[in-house]
Amino acid sequence: MKGELFPIVSGLILGGALILIRPRMRLAVGVAAAVVLGTLATVLSGEYRIGWEFLLIDIPLVAICSAASFATVRAARRRFSDESRGGVSA
Repeated sequence: MKGELFPIVSGLILGGALILIRPRMRLAVGVAAAVVLGTLATVLSGEYRIGWEFLLIDIPLVAICSAASFATVRAARRRFSDESRGGVSA
């Protein structure tokens, strides 16, 4: 589990940062960053010495955490902007 902390945390940070990027570029930047961060996670943990197939775990882990973080931040921003405009909250 300790080796999976970097891809999880980096994915969460990436997802939070993607909200700041223009919508047209988000997917490309997100995919490229997930590949880089997943590869970095594999190298930093030393898993590449066992086999590069760990990339098949680390890259999707970064991507899934990023998508979850992005969706959470986006929903929170929408909810808070609706509340600040005087909208009705359920």
